[in-house]
Amino acid sequence: MNLSTTSSPSSSPAPSPSGSPAGSPAETPDDTPARSLLSVRGLTVEYGRHPARSVNASAPAVSGVDLEVNRGEVVAVVGESGSGKSTLAKAIIGLLPDTGRIAAGSITFDGQNLACLPDRGFRRLRGRRIGLVPQDPGASLDPVKTIGAQVAEIFRLHPEAGPQGKRHTRAELRGEVLRLLELVGIDRPEDRLHQYPHELSGGLKQRVLIAIAFALKPDLLIADEPTSALDVTVQSRVLEVFERLARSYGTAVLFVTHDLAVATDHASRVVVMNGGRIREDRPVLDILTRPEDPYTAQLLAGASPGHRSDDSRPRPPSSSAVPALEARNLTKVFSRTGTERRAVDAVSFAVRPGTTFALVGESGSGKSTTARLILRLADPTGGTVRIAGDDVTAIAGRARRELWRSVQLVYQNPDTALDPRLSVADIIGEPLRNYRIGPKAEQKARVTELLEQVNLPGRLGRSRPMELSGGQRQRVAIARALAPGARTLVLDEALSALDVLTQAQVLDLLKSLQEELGLSYLFISHDLHVVEQVSDDVGVMHRGQMVETGPTAAIFADPASEYTRRLLAANPGHRLRDLAASRDLAPSRA
Repeated sequence: MNLSTTSSPSSSPAPSPSGSPAGSPAETPDDTPARSLLSVRGLTVEYGRHPARSVNASAPAVSGVDLEVNRGEVVAVVGESGSGKSTLAKAIIGLLPDTGRIAAGSITFDGQNLACLPDRGFRRLRGRRIGLVPQDPGASLDPVKTIGAQVAEIFRLHPEAGPQGKRHTRAELRGEVLRLLELVGIDRPEDRLHQYPHELSGGLKQRVLIAIAFALKPDLLIADEPTSALDVTVQSRVLEVFERLARSYGTAVLFVTHDLAVATDHASRVVVMNGGRIREDRPVLDILTRPEDPYTAQLLAGASPGHRSDDSRPRPPSSSAVPALEARNLTKVFSRTGTERRAVDAVSFAVRPGTTFALVGESGSGKSTTARLILRLADPTGGTVRIAGDDVTAIAGRARRELWRSVQLVYQNPDTALDPRLSVADIIGEPLRNYRIGPKAEQKARVTELLEQVNLPGRLGRSRPMELSGGQRQRVAIARALAPGARTLVLDEALSALDVLTQAQVLDLLKSLQEELGLSYLFISHDLHVVEQVSDDVGVMHRGQMVETGPTAAIFADPASEYTRRLLAANPGHRLRDLAASRDLAPSRA
């Protein structure tokens, strides 16, 4: 489905003309009044310790940005981490932190200048006329309030939205909440009213946030990475809901994302940001077929389905008969109040030495539980786990501790995986101290060596995680995993929080480390684009079972399972794939 085609002709203006200068607004005839709902002119946003004093501010996070969003239009703002896209969105909705300030420019929403609007004015606009769908539903919903209470809160904050401008009665409020939950496709809404966020899946939590955002039928909706933490099938279903509501209400959407594949599938215009500036602002088709800026071309190359560098092709089968890691009929059954659930059901696969095996599947398919069983962080109900030929299924105590020297986990989110109180050098050196590997001088030298291996300058050893970019933090996590001498890494959604260019850099690092050190990877991911690039073999999981395994290229080209076909069909990037296919066919047509 495509958001760009959902607005009715009466409410959706024509997109900006092809080839218009970056940041320029759509042209309108002299005798036709501009229909812009949102107009940003020369916006500059700075961060600093003393926002009231520009002399102490750092370099602008957003610099001289011009942007137009028309009624009923869907505009995607894309760029890597640090490009300024989220800062732009926060400035528009008045949610800049205390250290941020608008240094220059204007933000006009339906004729009202937001750049100098006080907090009281924003409180009247937010939720009522400008909605927000935040990135992380787990962090955005209050864990101690029920779903019903959190959806109802938007009506309590804006009582003027009730019938005849009066507050809703309790019965009316309950009816509105149920209507919204049904509207976004949440099953059993009566039951969900009384549930808490931890009782809902990621996809359902994101739908709750969408229900809250659309509750008062806003004129403008800002969606800040709304599906980045979801697997492709859940992402597809959530975006369908998002699209249907935007079409029904005629809402303009500013869609902030680092995923160019999602942006090109669900927007009519794409705004490319880098270094706080707009590099291109053009219709999707023009961006796809004729990118004018080298940075845009770089983003497109990284997002193209099936994109592989010459030296990242699948390796031939290893001559070694002993897998680096092997699971045989691995099973995990959870029992609760007399019922049993098979989270992992007789799963078997092997990781060839020096190669990458990817586990893919929807949330709840059993991928992460399988990883925990292999790492012996949980006890299997049945089956065996072998590491380099050794049966480690039942090991405990010191033997399990020794296992973790050879098999290490790289977590999904480096922000929570790295201790914010420790320096980078202390974080990387922690396994060396825990395992008492060498004297202090050797440990210090080893930390320096590891920083070099992950392409980080030695001076960053004195820094703390909050001072690093997302890509740098993930490199620190990889260095820590390598510190005790691990030969096999389990990477659990280790790239999902990174933009496409940072992902490419970390993938290049993983590939070079694999070649240099002979590492083996178990790569768990819901991002099929990344899996296609990085893995030699792939296993597809569904409801705890292994649906099919085999060489990545073969499964992506001709999947044997109906479930795998559905999974690949839900993968974003339809326009990118269509464009690539048309280019492949071009010579034969000539």
